[in-house]
Amino acid sequence: MKAGPLQLGVAPPANRGIAILDFFLRLIAIIGTLASAIAMATTNQTLPFFSQFVRFRAKFNDLPSFTFFVVASSIVSAYLILSLAISILHIVKAHAVNSRILLLFLDTAAMGLLMAGSAAATAIVQLAHNGNNKVNWFSICQQYNDFCKRVSGSLIGSYAGVVMLIILILLSGVALSRR
Repeated sequence: MKAGPLQLGVAPPANRGIAILDFFLRLIAIIGTLASAIAMATTNQTLPFFSQFVRFRAKFNDLPSFTFFVVASSIVSAYLILSLAISILHIVKAHAVNSRILLLFLDTAAMGLLMAGSAAATAIVQLAHNGNNKVNWFSICQQYNDFCKRVSGSLIGSYAGVVMLIILILLSGVALSRR
């Protein structure tokens, strides 16, 4: 009788492939979330008003939603960097179950935090672009064009991170179902 791959402690090739894909998706998610946090945290624009001595300045930390976005993206980036170690463990030992379940729960929490930060920032960006005439909030993106472009670009990286986390959650579910 010939011993199968699981009997020898060697993982099936499909699970190893899922673990490698998991590792690369985490790298992409790190790039998206870290770049969006850095882009948002370094966003500011100053406009002169009447003279060079009176200026208006727009910074990310003027709005609490943007501050929450930077904090949430930074926390998720740090988590993803730390989770690379467990992802490497899954490449070496693709039959590990407990660490896969732990990553599934933590990835879900990270995705929720990142989505909350992104949604809060998106609401403010939409308001900055379009304003709200009913409450006399005017669009500021006509004056602070560079600020708005950079903030909008930051959101793209963040939503890319959300998509990567959703795929990672689905991959963990597939890997766990193959046990």
